[in-house]
Amino acid sequence: MNLVQSLLTALRDHGAREIFGIPGDFALPYFRIVESSGILPLYTLSHEPAIGFAADASARMRGSLGVAAVTWGAGALNMVNAVAAAYAEKSPVVVLSGGPGKGEAASGLLLHHQAKTIDSQYRIFEEITCDRARLDDAARAPADIARVLAHCLEHSRPVYIEIPRDMVEAPCAKVVPLPPRSVDMDAVDACVDELLARLAAARSPVLMAGVEVRRHGLEEQVAELSRRIGLPVVTSFMGRGLLAYSDAPLVGTYMGVAGTPEITRLVEESDGLFLLGEIVSDTNFAVSEKKIDMRRTIRALDGSVTMGFHVYPDVPLAVLVERLLAKMPAWSAPARAVPIARPVFPRGLTRDDGPIAPNDIAVAVNDLMARHGRIPIASDIGDCLFTAMDIEPTALVAPGYYGTMGFGVPAGLGLQAASGERPIVLVGDGAFQMTGWELGNAARYGFDPVVIVFNNASWGMLTTFQPESKFNAIGEWRFAETAAALGGEGVRVRTRRELGEALDRAWSERGRFRLIEAMIPPGVVSSTLARFAAGVKRLQSPAKG
Repeated sequence: MNLVQSLLTALRDHGAREIFGIPGDFALPYFRIVESSGILPLYTLSHEPAIGFAADASARMRGSLGVAAVTWGAGALNMVNAVAAAYAEKSPVVVLSGGPGKGEAASGLLLHHQAKTIDSQYRIFEEITCDRARLDDAARAPADIARVLAHCLEHSRPVYIEIPRDMVEAPCAKVVPLPPRSVDMDAVDACVDELLARLAAARSPVLMAGVEVRRHGLEEQVAELSRRIGLPVVTSFMGRGLLAYSDAPLVGTYMGVAGTPEITRLVEESDGLFLLGEIVSDTNFAVSEKKIDMRRTIRALDGSVTMGFHVYPDVPLAVLVERLLAKMPAWSAPARAVPIARPVFPRGLTRDDGPIAPNDIAVAVNDLMARHGRIPIASDIGDCLFTAMDIEPTALVAPGYYGTMGFGVPAGLGLQAASGERPIVLVGDGAFQMTGWELGNAARYGFDPVVIVFNNASWGMLTTFQPESKFNAIGEWRFAETAAALGGEGVRVRTRRELGEALDRAWSERGRFRLIEAMIPPGVVSSTLARFAAGVKRLQSPAKG
């Protein structure tokens, strides 16, 4: 086989199931082999950021590699933001980039698409990936590919592979996957013993499940673990959607001052808070009503476990959960009753002629899922994501920590490609302006998401924090009217009655995307965003003397 065939086969063997890409002249040679080989299906979109978002969503949804394929310079550098988001939120995306041939690199000429030097792109991606390789030596390529893909899965973070365009046809051996990395099981067992002892001694232990649980495919094991220990389980804002399909004792999502008071107290007053695969970020913890002392928590993340001032530096999350489950039958501590009831989410949309508020959209989606079962959701950042907190737990992909706009629509396409399930996409009008036009690619691949655009003619979340600024008004764009030109069907709705009817009709019809443009009066936000903004302002305001 040639070098690209070897790479594609290795991607498939490591869990990749599709490639999202945009070709360019440095990438044309390897794109030709991607297409002709049929090893992995190729979905082309229109703009490189969307390629990165779609690959990220497919990785999150399936818990395996997502692949984004681009050209050198103008293509790869245009995708930096999307890859940075995947790095920040621990999503295993493989970036494939074409590159100059070895002869071109040594020509002494400046090459088109070149930034500062031939190596500028390689060095830029060093900041937002956990490993990199340039496949300029066919004999060394199999080992480089095996190492990079192993690190992508182990760390659940992006990696970068550059393919010089004069190397694609070079004969290349098959990639042999690396064996699992050895772990000191004595150290793991010592860690597990101390962890269980701390939980047993705690008066009110709580397990907070984070995104690494999904990234490493551990949801069922963590659900079983929580049942055996008898711990109440919460997710963070970023972890919303975790354990939605399990019977874990899940009591809700922790959002500090913006969340349910009972859950806020449960987490912040816990003397045994177990952060399992969590990202300790401001979006998850900066709005705490009562500052959480991280030194008193148990943190299992990034391949290590920290308890107080004790650190176990080499304990992979999957190994930790496996050993915890193995030791649990012998643990004699009594199971604890869950102290609060599972949350009840609003249903029963009032179908009258009143104006639409974001909370009405949550109720309408809950009504739809009550009739049709859980529906996966891709959400952009902004009030659409805060609105999702009032939707029944279901599979959810969203940039909750990195917070980049433009994620929602391409993520919805990536979600459907990865899962085969029809998603709902929640997106604000500002984010839709960025990447909503990717819906024009849906018909080619049979994708038919239902897209709900929150149109308040503004960057609504920014307005919530700084209402005096006129630059947050972005004008009224008529998105529904563009849907037919993109191959879908659109409708603009202004009342709760129209919203409910439009969503019912959209879900009943398959075969092309449906766009519901929900017109929301200026200044009307979800109750969750209102609490979040008020809490942030209060916490950031100087103390009154």
